[in-house]
Amino acid sequence: MTSSAPDSAAHRADSFYAVVGGRETFERLVTEFYRGVAQDPVLTAMYPEEDLGPAAERLTLFLEQYWGGPTTYSENRGHPRLRMRHAPYKVNPDARDRWLAHMRAAVDSLGLAPLHHAQLWDYLERAAHSMLNTFDD
Repeated sequence: MTSSAPDSAAHRADSFYAVVGGRETFERLVTEFYRGVAQDPVLTAMYPEEDLGPAAERLTLFLEQYWGGPTTYSENRGHPRLRMRHAPYKVNPDARDRWLAHMRAAVDSLGLAPLHHAQLWDYLERAAHSMLNTFDD
């Protein structure tokens, strides 16, 4: 029997999101990423909440949607507008490189197939570079 759930991922069995394991995979990615961020004073200073939980949930929802999963992010927050949302924070090369280091460890921890690993990492690396908004220290 097929489900009539409104979850858009249910209709996209061939999406990257579904192929790599769905929500569980993205939750593991984000949990591991924020484990590193929590120990990084440069990055934690950019988060308005002391508790990184809300930021982790937002990132999970964003990544799920981007990769073909549920559209909950946009339903709750509207268009991602990533550059605008990051504009109040000093995203310089050091911050970008720290973000990438923690994200690299998180991606590597997933044990994805090489093609999926490369596809995910390529997007995350390009996204990190696009967030640069200053070269000041």
